[in-house]
Amino acid sequence: MGLRIIPLRAGTVRGVPGSSVTFLRNQGETFDLAMMMFVVVGGEHPVMVDTGTPPVEDVREHHGYHRFARTEEEEPLRVLAEAGIDPLDVETVIFTHLHWDHCSNTELFPNARFVVQQEELRFAIDPLPIFRKAYQRTRTVDPSWLPQLRRFETVKGTQQILPGISVVPLPGHTPGSQGILVETDAGRYLLAGDCVDRYENWNGDDLFAHLASASFTNLHDYMDSFALIESLGCEVIPSHDPRVLEIGSFG
Repeated sequence: MGLRIIPLRAGTVRGVPGSSVTFLRNQGETFDLAMMMFVVVGGEHPVMVDTGTPPVEDVREHHGYHRFARTEEEEPLRVLAEAGIDPLDVETVIFTHLHWDHCSNTELFPNARFVVQQEELRFAIDPLPIFRKAYQRTRTVDPSWLPQLRRFETVKGTQQILPGISVVPLPGHTPGSQGILVETDAGRYLLAGDCVDRYENWNGDDLFAHLASASFTNLHDYMDSFALIESLGCEVIPSHDPRVLEIGSFG
């Protein structure tokens, strides 16, 4: 069996302003954002891509997302079990980036190494003040992954992580954002992280081929990352689009 990507729901933020999801576009509209983890199966062991959000009460206390909700069915351990994934079997976790909603629950994977771009880890440890909340580097909270720091492995640029699974740098949303390129029997897929929040970002509109979100550290890098994705010959999987969950499996 070849590699296959399964998206796993870990909650929802409802009613996000459209201009936050698509920079300077869709003003007056709102979007729902699915909080997701992904698992790549079919290899020697299951590989997690991002590990979801902290509990609802933590999100509301530290991030102010009062429209964030997660049902009992969406609790990470339950979601993993229903997908047939034993966290103890996960030997590799790859982070698209280290914002709070992508890298919580690391304690669930005691046998895993955690792969991240070197530039992302550096920035996450000492971000610019305006980005501290996104990285949970404030006076009231530490990054949830900090106890696992000794198991972090950093990479620089494009690199194969496992057979059929590579990372490619996609800076812009954050300095060290990366995409995870997965070769499947059905074709090549890219887990694009928050370079592509929803299909609206990738599909663009009548003026622009692709639309950045309003959350970025460098818009020039963001546009270059879109151009890189175009060169990869892949199908793009957004990180927060509920339609990804409706598709259910890729590969």
